[in-house]
Amino acid sequence: MNRRSFLMNTGKTAAITAAAASLATRLGAAEAAAPGTRINHSVCKWCYNNISLDDLCTAGKEFGLQSIELLMPEDFATLKKYGMTCAMVSFPGGTTASGVKVGGIERAFNRIEHHDALVAAYEPHLKACAEVGAKQAICFSGNRGGMSDEQGLENCAIGLKRILPIAEKLGITLVMELLNSKVNHKDYMCDHTAWGVELCKKIGSPNFKLLYDIYHMQIMEGDVISTIRSSHEYISHYHTGGVPGRNEIDDSQELFYPAIMRAIADTGYKGFVGQEFIPKRPDKIASLKQGVQICTI
Repeated sequence: MNRRSFLMNTGKTAAITAAAASLATRLGAAEAAAPGTRINHSVCKWCYNNISLDDLCTAGKEFGLQSIELLMPEDFATLKKYGMTCAMVSFPGGTTASGVKVGGIERAFNRIEHHDALVAAYEPHLKACAEVGAKQAICFSGNRGGMSDEQGLENCAIGLKRILPIAEKLGITLVMELLNSKVNHKDYMCDHTAWGVELCKKIGSPNFKLLYDIYHMQIMEGDVISTIRSSHEYISHYHTGGVPGRNEIDDSQELFYPAIMRAIADTGYKGFVGQEFIPKRPDKIASLKQGVQICTI
């Protein structure tokens, strides 16, 4: 190589190096702006039943909570006082003609005989949600009770399709929660991500999604990050909880939540992550604050 060729090659290398450095700087700046803003924080009120909604709002705003969930539409007035929202509205209850109470975890959409009562309960509930600006409402499959998963899937689709037109019209997403049937909710049908994803595909509406509860699915199937990556298009909400025990999500349990939060954010998810662990420590608010901090990336 002569001097001229050397200088020309050196110039090209320098230009490439400068361009790469400029790109790295831009990417670095974007990444620097991202930490702390990639997860929207929520909490499930039922885990703090001995703390008033006003007090939970006041405390939570100090460390980044934006939502308190599993409330009813009538609770939104209190939330608005504090500039907070409810990322997931709780479920309505109904009673069948034979006197069976439906709508909760154990008795819901997987039985045809529950559908009339569920439709009667959900229609006004969804309208009330829309009136206060809520965007998501929870629902459940119900327990198996000897029913096959295939039949339950078919029945759930039939029942949910009866109320999805009104949900679509109102801009509300119905969200079925994935729960474990091994420890907490024996016999619950929607206990595996694959079953829930199949239900989403069968229904085929953008207004029906899944609530991926990290605690529950770690117990049932593990492989949390891989599942989030492969199934995120069917998931519109997430819950936390320490495994085992459903307590604080710190290093006293087996999951590494910062990595899980990064996996969620990397899918492009813009919704909320709800803390749903039951604090063991006397200072419950301190445990909640720690949980929010762990999930802040």
